[in-house]
Amino acid sequence: MGSRGERFIVNVLEETLVRVRHLPDGEARLDRTWTVVDRSGDTPWEGRNRDDLTPFSLPPFQLEQHPHSVTLQTKSLELAIHTGEFRIDWKTAGGIPLTADLKGRAYPYDLASPAVFHYLKCQPEEHYFGFGEVSGEFNKAGRQIQLRNVDALGYDAKTGGPLYKHFPFYITYNAQHKIAYGIYYDNLSNTVFDLGQEKDNYFPPFRSYRADSGDIDYYFIYGPTIEAVVEKFTMLTGRMALPPRWSLGYLASSMKYTEAPDAQAQLKEFIQLCRQHDIPCSLFHLSSGYTLGDDGNRYVFEWNRQRFPDPAGMVKDFHQAGIRLAANIKPALLTTHPHFSEVQAAGGFIRQAASDDPQLSFFWGGEGAHIDFTSPSGIGWWKKQVKSSLLDLGIDCTWNDNNEYEIWDDEARCSGFGKSLRTGQIRPIQTLLMMRASREAQQEANPGLRPFSISRAGCPGMQRYVQSWSGDNFTSWETLKYNIPMGLGISLSGMPNSGHDVGGFAGPLPDPELFVRWVQNGIFQPRFTIHSWKMDGEANEPWMYPQVLPQIRSAIHLRYRLMPYLYSLLVEASQTGHPLLRPLVYRFPDDPKVIDESFDFMIGPSLLVASILEPGQTQRPVYLPSGQRWLNFYTQEWLEGGQNHPVSAPLEYIPLFMPESSLLPMGNVVHSFNGQSDDLRCIYLCPHKDQGESSFDLYEDDGESMDYAAGSYTRIHIDLHCSAYSIEIALVFNPYTFQLPYKNIEFVLPLGEERPLKVELFTREWIDETGRRH
Repeated sequence: MGSRGERFIVNVLEETLVRVRHLPDGEARLDRTWTVVDRSGDTPWEGRNRDDLTPFSLPPFQLEQHPHSVTLQTKSLELAIHTGEFRIDWKTAGGIPLTADLKGRAYPYDLASPAVFHYLKCQPEEHYFGFGEVSGEFNKAGRQIQLRNVDALGYDAKTGGPLYKHFPFYITYNAQHKIAYGIYYDNLSNTVFDLGQEKDNYFPPFRSYRADSGDIDYYFIYGPTIEAVVEKFTMLTGRMALPPRWSLGYLASSMKYTEAPDAQAQLKEFIQLCRQHDIPCSLFHLSSGYTLGDDGNRYVFEWNRQRFPDPAGMVKDFHQAGIRLAANIKPALLTTHPHFSEVQAAGGFIRQAASDDPQLSFFWGGEGAHIDFTSPSGIGWWKKQVKSSLLDLGIDCTWNDNNEYEIWDDEARCSGFGKSLRTGQIRPIQTLLMMRASREAQQEANPGLRPFSISRAGCPGMQRYVQSWSGDNFTSWETLKYNIPMGLGISLSGMPNSGHDVGGFAGPLPDPELFVRWVQNGIFQPRFTIHSWKMDGEANEPWMYPQVLPQIRSAIHLRYRLMPYLYSLLVEASQTGHPLLRPLVYRFPDDPKVIDESFDFMIGPSLLVASILEPGQTQRPVYLPSGQRWLNFYTQEWLEGGQNHPVSAPLEYIPLFMPESSLLPMGNVVHSFNGQSDDLRCIYLCPHKDQGESSFDLYEDDGESMDYAAGSYTRIHIDLHCSAYSIEIALVFNPYTFQLPYKNIEFVLPLGEERPLKVELFTREWIDETGRRH
């Protein structure tokens, strides 16, 4: 206890999950959470009471009292809690040290402000991964990181920050013991992490966490693997909503079209150009130009009928071409917006600290007020507008943009569902609830379809509602390079469905070579979008350079051929939290040479992507992780792991490798432009040299409806068994409740493979709850 009645609380939630709270005032400064879910996999709109422990199993544990400490032990963890000066030493149940609070400086707090701190020891064998989407290399050791949602136009992907998202979560990987654990701080006020940059002569090396307000409320998540940490963190904050299959296609975007005086005609021409150049496209992002008023300002939900004389007709044109539409929406209304007074009267805006007047901030050309998504009237107004202004016209999806909630007065008041909250406590929660409102509007308008929504800003929990991207990046080779570890970081932070603006949003147009290499990298991101805003009115477009159009087309076609593989990974992510993008240490933790690899990565278990990140490079060295052979996807050459290999990289492709034992399902390039049917499944096999086995689950459903949630899907479990003399493949269909669009599955072996191939089909029969035999 301190002079302010401070309290420390330790809860054993699971065998590998312990929660620690430091309440400087003796009670919680924010009594609710929107990021830690209940048993439904979500939270109530008004948030979940932080004292509610019912979502957890609360296993038994052993407790031993000592003169100056208490030892707490679960089956997996041992905590030595020092009671004189509250601090904790963390070990595995087997006695391996994990981490320890800094003696003499564990949980200080500011007497003159609401700021709180947490200090931990810092060891040289520790590597730090995660923090959502922040700049720089993959391992953040030695860095100082600010988390504060800002609109960071043209940010520096190598050194810039703060950026759009706020993820106060990271994984520590101990290279000596090959053990991982995560720490999640459930506090979304402005945050600074120091990961060994700060030095102090009076203390050993340390790392620290600072939050501008709130309490220390963290969850210690023991792996012991990185994969296990991610699984448990996504159980804590919720799993990704399964998006429609088509969302894995090329998602086109550019501000150029909607800003044009003849925007609707320009968009119709875009469809024609896609068809003309054989570029399949699954969705087009309708930028905010459709809301431009005569004064040059943007008025969310208000159509400019001069630029768009027939919005419903425009939607019909896109749908006839097999392309969906996502409309840009922003959470602030300018004071000149036609609905400003209506929302103000209903109490739907965030209010000033000392009055009921809306809190005004600069927003896109003028002063505006932000919708308060902790106000039922704000939520209701928003959902009504999404439906009447967009969905009723046939718009398919919502694109939640400019939603960083840059309201600079921390004391501005939010309704808090009847219990007023300071803006400084919950900025990212406003963003999270905006996504939820937009998604629910889509669900209510089309209850049989999977909603698909997009958001730029966010925090843990956003994966439950949206896909995301890394914001308004800058056109350069450096951005292409450093967007990769940004994607790996957010993938390990529980948000598996994200990507980057291919070609660069701000800055100059990419030159032909940079554009090709960016597209070749981008097709392996969960979200593949070519997007831009250029001062001269030009746009990043697949056909912008005729001399490299064949390479661009080939890359996009490969993306579509990989749909069966990528969709199966999406399903896996929705069920387990496993990311699609996987750093090499995630898959190969026993190889010390790949621990900090920032730029080569795995997409799922079967493909290593080695991007070209420098101009003029047509050959590059690639280190392949040890412990297995690797197959060069393009040359069909076998290469030994644990070595650097000089690898060709002509402009036609970037190097791809399949690890020994992997399986890679592929299909046709399916799109209305080419009329190809989804009637092909090729399983590319990468067999063991001698003896071994592996498996992959190929998941099939209709890709659009909610029927999968009611059990209408087919999972094909593929088992690969290899000996020195034979290759055996066994297929198990369980369940088989969705009629497959293909009659055959083809198996493709590497060139030169001479072992006989035997395919066995195993079926299982079961009876469902209605008595129907399957």
